[in-house]
Amino acid sequence: MDASQKAALKERIVAARGYWARFHDVLLDRAPEFLDAYVAFQSGPTHSGVLPKKLCEFVYIAIDLSVNHMYERGGRRHMEYALKAGATPEEILQVIMLTTVLAAQQPIDLGLKVLAEETGGADGDLMNRIDPDLAKTYRGYADAAASGPLSAKERELVSLAVCSAPTALYEDGVRRHIRAALAEGATQQEIYAILQLSAALSIHTCTIGIPGFADVLDGKFVE
Repeated sequence: MDASQKAALKERIVAARGYWARFHDVLLDRAPEFLDAYVAFQSGPTHSGVLPKKLCEFVYIAIDLSVNHMYERGGRRHMEYALKAGATPEEILQVIMLTTVLAAQQPIDLGLKVLAEETGGADGDLMNRIDPDLAKTYRGYADAAASGPLSAKERELVSLAVCSAPTALYEDGVRRHIRAALAEGATQQEIYAILQLSAALSIHTCTIGIPGFADVLDGKFVE
């Protein structure tokens, strides 16, 4: 890739993302074809028009702020983008609350499934049989996060993103939320777009790793 092509690539990234980071600089210099391929992969779902722009930002907020990842800078950036895309503060807050509850569901769902297998019970009603009072607080927690301006379809798609993120890969949750999203009218194209948005979280290896790589090459070693 020659200098003019690199300059054009940088312009496209800044126009699309609204910023230019250090890891972009290093990749533009050393691996411009990879950077170009990543941008095409990452921006595909947002440019396709399959999903509303603000829903794409909701997905990024959720997967960045999930306890499986906890990338605050990304979460804040995508909150800004969501507001610019027409999201309301109430919608963003519900995304955060929903993401919080999804993290709580994973250990409980997985643990009850294993417990049922080990005790010969059925996990579907095991929670109530073990402790109905605790079960009530858990369901109340989930119901509180479900209450808000997001539609049922939006909630299921955001939930799918959190469960399918490379930092979670929670198969039972992926299956549950795909099934529920389809029931709420989601198309296969929309579901695939959510999966690709979620998969784009993988770039954070470069976001964090490439600056360290550059420091090492510059002789800035860990003391």
